[in-house]
This record gives sequence, C-alpha cells and structure tokens, in this order.
Amino acid sequence: MPVGYRITALLAAPMLAATIALASAPAASNAHRFAHWIDGTTQSEPKMQVQRYDADTFVIRQSVHTNFEAPFLYLLFGRDRALLLDTGAGGLAIRPTVDAVIARWLADHKRTSIPLVVAHSHGHGDHHQGDGEFVGRPDTVVVGLKPEAVASFFGVAHWPDDIATFDLGGRALSILPTPGHEPAHIMVYDPHTRLLFSGDMLYAGRLYVPVDQFPTFVASADRVAAFARTHPVAMLLGTHIEMTNVAGKDYPMEAATHPDEHPLELPASAITRLQAAVHGMAKSPAIASQGDFIVYPRPAKPAP
Repeated sequence: MPVGYRITALLAAPMLAATIALASAPAASNAHRFAHWIDGTTQSEPKMQVQRYDADTFVIRQSVHTNFEAPFLYLLFGRDRALLLDTGAGGLAIRPTVDAVIARWLADHKRTSIPLVVAHSHGHGDHHQGDGEFVGRPDTVVVGLKPEAVASFFGVAHWPDDIATFDLGGRALSILPTPGHEPAHIMVYDPHTRLLFSGDMLYAGRLYVPVDQFPTFVASADRVAAFARTHPVAMLLGTHIEMTNVAGKDYPMEAATHPDEHPLELPASAITRLQAAVHGMAKSPAIASQGDFIVYPRPAKPAP
C-alpha cells in the first residue's frame, strides 16, 4: 500500500457480490452513506483516501493539504475494462493509489490485468493534473480534454444532444454531455448502482457558470432532468465539497480545512431544483443558494 493512502470501509454497508454480473444496485431509499472524508482538519491525514462503494466502485479523494480543491475521483470496474474519472489537481502522485486499488480488485477477482480508460468529468486543470502519470501505462487509454475528443471516444454522434453508452463489460454506462460549466463537461450514469457522477455541474458547492455560457448550462440542466425522469437516480456524486453542514453556508474560497462538511452525495431532487433555479434566473443570472449548492454565475473569461 503506497505511502499517503488509506482505504476506508463504508458505514453499515454489507459487502456486495464480487462480480459485476451479480452485484445488486442499492435501492434509492437505502442509499449508502460514506464514512468521514479526509477534510484537512488533522495534519496527519493521508494524501489520498479511498472508499469502496461496492465491489466494483471506488471513490478517491485528494487531501486539501495537497491542493485546496480537494477533488474526488471515481474508479469503476466492469468485466472488460475499468474507467477512471479524473486524475486530480496536482501536488501529489495519484497513480500509486489507483494502481493499488486496481491490484486489489484484480486479486479479488483472481485476474492479472484489466485495461484502463482515463477520462474526465471536464477539462479544468484541477481534474487532469495526473494525466501524465498514465501516459505509457500498459493497456491504458487517456481520453483528450476537448469536446471533439470526448465525443469521438465515447461515440457521441451529435454533441451535446446525444447520450452515448459506454460498456465496461456487463456495466453499460450512460455518457451525458453537459457543457456550460466547461465545454467538454460530461456526467456519467451507472444503472447498476443508480449513481450519477455529476462532475462540477452539480455538487455540494459553488456551481460556477460563465455568464456567456448560461444558456448552454440551462440546456444541460434540461438534458439531465429529462434523463433522470426515465432513469432512477439513487444519488449524485460530484467532484468537490464546498458546503458546510449548515444550509446555504459555504467555505471561504481556497479554504485550507473543511470542518463539518456537507456529505459528498446529493439527492436526486437536486436535479430538478437546479433546473428550476437556472430557468428562474436565465434572463438575469445571479448568485443564488439552494441550501446544499449555490448557483454561481461568473464573468466570462476574455478570449485568449
């Protein structure tokens, strides 16, 4: 086990079957809750923490001590390949932790290898700083950061209106283009767990939207809401936590510690609340708290 890495068991969650074909999805009413995440409040916390959602789903957090963004990464396994969503914000090496989780999964499944796809929730720098560690790794593909590269790899015929299917082998994920926060942003839905990996578009924090991209963001919110009406969502798992446990209260920007954090997960109802919020301000975007997240329009960045 690499230095600076810790794996944490889930609270009161029975171990699910080891093979993806036999793994049962948790009911929305009994959705798993995570154990306490590293939050920067102790100097001795490891650089990365891993929690196992089920036998084939791992959640990894980067310590705020290594980067104030403290992002979450996701590692999903199927029979034929694994998918790593995001590679962190830098300030540490993440591949030793990822490789350790893969090695454990392989040992549990009495296998020696599995191909790995490294993709991203979106192209902002705090989500791809570790990409270079995977270049040249055997049996590994690193997906590009531009919408064209994402659409080409996952088979999105008409970006951003189409939803693609990406099968890990007995685990067919839905890839939802959701530009607005960033042009290549995607959400990933897993029907086995009913988890929606929601990136930076919807999480317990400040949902930054460039004002010139607000109509695009609204269209993405509509796309996700329409998808959720026909696909049961147990909970949303995003890429940061910036909210405290006090409704509407966020941490200062670039906070060095996150005491009393909001849980990582958001309920499925957050989807329709986001949709209503952005439609309500579409003509005049303004910062607005929804209690467990904050819609946060920002000035457009000047053209390079």
